Amino acid sequence: MSALRRVFVVEERDNPSSAYFLLPALEGLGLPVTRAGFAAVPPPEALDGALVVLVRYLPGPWARLLARHRDVLAGLAFFMDDDVLDPAVFAGLPWRYRFKLWRLASRRVGWLRGQRAQLWVSTPALAAKYAAWPPRRLAPVDLPDTPGSRSDLRRVFYHGSASHRDDIRFLVPVARELLADDARLRFEIVGGGNVGRLFAALPGASVVRPMPWPAYRRFAVGEVRHVGLAPQGESPFNRARSYTKFFDITRAGAVGVYTAGSACATVVTSGRDGLVVPMDPVAWVDAVRFLLADEPRRLAMLAAARETAARLSEAARRTLADVLAAPHEVAP
Repeated sequence: MSALRRVFVVEERDNPSSAYFLLPALEGLGLPVTRAGFAAVPPPEALDGALVVLVRYLPGPWARLLARHRDVLAGLAFFMDDDVLDPAVFAGLPWRYRFKLWRLASRRVGWLRGQRAQLWVSTPALAAKYAAWPPRRLAPVDLPDTPGSRSDLRRVFYHGSASHRDDIRFLVPVARELLADDARLRFEIVGGGNVGRLFAALPGASVVRPMPWPAYRRFAVGEVRHVGLAPQGESPFNRARSYTKFFDITRAGAVGVYTAGSACATVVTSGRDGLVVPMDPVAWVDAVRFLLADEPRRLAMLAAARETAARLSEAARRTLADVLAAPHEVAP
């Protein structure tokens, strides 16, 4: 293993996994950090003394390059913030996404072990499941965005991806009830045509098309939102989720409603910096009404949430610094 001279972060595109878990601390190393796409393989000599961090996926061009030049690396790590290595947990996800996870991640487990890659994970659940590897656990860092202008509307939102299909369905009766009793309320959700059809009959609901991560970061802070929702039904895939939704919601200027037993619930003190409720639509309607009923109280909770985000971020930077100070490979 060579001495560490530089870092390559291999990622499909600019993405929240890199932004939350890797880049903030890597940029403070004082070493060159190169973000490389799937096909942007460097010349072999650039790998001498490099730590290569594969973010969620292992594309073919990088697998071939790394296999040929593994002996000159300072280290090799695979980072995941969802359980992308076990096909058994993919049930219920869209089939295209399941195939992508198999093609770029789960079928590569043997390759990663054979190349002595270190496993970096985002949650205690993933660390426990893959304890035999053994993994190192990272924590997310909040991102420095400032929410935009206020308006008289009361904005409640859920921004999830296609992998949250059941959680989106759960919110239909919640949105229907909230919109029925408050003409100033707007309910915002991200999704494609299927999501649009679910919410089409609800006046005051808006469905925002999915967008690349850089565009989403700008969109999410373009105007102040008031209440953010983070439902999380029980499923093997959801058990591996981290608490980055807490950062998303707080950064948008909103106070969150979080699912009891979720990762977000482990960092939120209910009633102080958010609300934690069971997965029952009535409880979620009541929680949103509670937050919207008293603006000074909501703003005090937002201030507390921002304090929590800053504390979690500082601890996460220390955690990643400790991981980078350790050897970056596992025994064969």
